[in-house]
Order: sequence, then structure tokens, then C-alpha cells
Amino acid sequence: QVQLVESGGGLVQAGDSLRLSCAASGRTFSDYTMGWFRQAPGKGREFVARITWSSGTTYYADSVKGRFTISRDNAKNVAFLQMNSLKPEDTAVYFCVAAFRATLGAFSATIPSNYPYWGPGTQVTVSS
Repeated sequence: QVQLVESGGGLVQAGDSLRLSCAASGRTFSDYTMGWFRQAPGKGREFVARITWSSGTTYYADSVKGRFTISRDNAKNVAFLQMNSLKPEDTAVYFCVAAFRATLGAFSATIPSNYPYWGPGTQVTVSS
């Protein structure tokens, strides 16, 4: 089992950048495919990005492609989400997620239930 805790959220203006961190503890971090979801007020959970456990292959939602970058540091048990050119529509609670040795293709990666482990979330608010 793995425990996840997000940090780095906050209030920024449109066009600014933020970097979210996800600290993991428990089992071997490098064995987990990591991802990020977000949930805006009144909406369901939306896939943002994922990075695989084996090859580090990344995949992004179209809405963030070219602006967000997911990465991981297996030596420090941390995953990151670098968010640039933020827009008001990026306002949401951002959740770090993990799945043990999961091979999640383009469709599977977007399904919340494919990730058994979730952090409590961190709020990101982008003002216009």
C-alpha cells in the first residue's frame, strides 16, 4: 500500500505557474504508475496526466497538453505536476493518484477507478 500527500497548491493569476508535489510513503514508489486528476466545483473528477512506473511514459489530457508536465523522482519518492500558463478553468482540487505496476493506456489512464490510491487533494485557484 502507498500513502500520498499533495502540496504546492495556491492562488495565482492567469498566466502564472505552479508546481504541485506528491510525496509517497509505504511500498516501493518506483513500482507505481502515478497520475493527477482534478475536480472543479460541481463537476466530476477529470484526468490530467499520468506517468508509468516502468518506462516513465507520460500521457496528458488535451486540455493541459503543452502547458502541464508530469514527472517523478524515484529516488525521493515524489511525483510532480508543473503547471504553466494557468487559466481560470484550471481552478480545481488536484489529486495525486497511484496504481501498482499498472499499464494504463490512453483510455484506461483517464478512468478514476483504475487508481486505487488517492491523496487528499490540494486546491489550485486561478484568478482572471
